[in-house]
Amino acid sequence: MTRLIVILLISLLALSVVACMPAAVETSQTDKAAAAVVVTDSNSAEIPTVEPTEPMPDPTPTPFPLPILYPAPPINNDVWINNDAGSTLNDLRGKVVLVEFWTFGCINCKRVIPYMNEWYADYAGDDFEILSVHYPEFRYEHDIDNVRAAVTEHGIEFPVAIDNARMTWSAWNQRYWPTRYLVDRDGNVRFRHIGEGAYAETAAAIETLLAE
Repeated sequence: MTRLIVILLISLLALSVVACMPAAVETSQTDKAAAAVVVTDSNSAEIPTVEPTEPMPDPTPTPFPLPILYPAPPINNDVWINNDAGSTLNDLRGKVVLVEFWTFGCINCKRVIPYMNEWYADYAGDDFEILSVHYPEFRYEHDIDNVRAAVTEHGIEFPVAIDNARMTWSAWNQRYWPTRYLVDRDGNVRFRHIGEGAYAETAAAIETLLAE
């Protein structure tokens, strides 16, 4: 029993290097599809910089098969940056959508932003969109002006939903920043990754879903 506890603590410590977890997480009903979700986690060491920690993925990664995990939960936020009209997944049916949860004060989130910007530059258009959901951890991250400043600082051009009320975070049963998902044209989650890393795998998954 003691050995099992030690293994679990080591696993949580490794994840904390590449992802942030809230100090207190509300208990929620277990997602029935959670057991089917394939999660890939990087084990890279802590690096005191917000520059990319891996090379940018090959522009033409090899596609690979992706199972349907579960129907994507809703995104129905009222306040957005870079999108005055707001967006829902229903609005984007027929497109491949990358959904990312982040908060601007998280160092791990900052390291992922260059890759998000690269994917948006490479793929955005009639067939692909990014919806970024900003759920704050600390009080200063609730201020939308601070979020706008961070979006400008990091050159983010894709839509950012302001989720201060935890609506979308809870709907997606979220626990970590950053987490990214890929939703296919029919509204099904096909890929999930927690934390930094798996950049080439994400690009390959985008290519796979765009080719379907």
